[in-house]
Amino acid sequence: MEKKMYVGNLPFNSTEDEVHDLFQNYCDVRSVNIIYDRETGRSRGFGFVEINENDNLQKVIEDVNGYEFQGRHLKVNEARPRG
Repeated sequence: MEKKMYVGNLPFNSTEDEVHDLFQNYCDVRSVNIIYDRETGRSRGFGFVEINENDNLQKVIEDVNGYEFQGRHLKVNEARPRG
């Protein structure tokens, strides 16, 4: 079963690699997906991080939620299923 987090308040210029490097300090990252505006190609300031099913999702959320990343405080919580 996949474990996925919503990560909000991302700096608009942050990259998926930078987000991956941050979360790698707390868990085994499977993927990072920053969401971009279709028309402008600019980051929308949020994304999703999928982690290894063996990692403790709630612990990672507690550790990273509110973390100052490139001058902004991240908002992290469990991603809701689509639909």
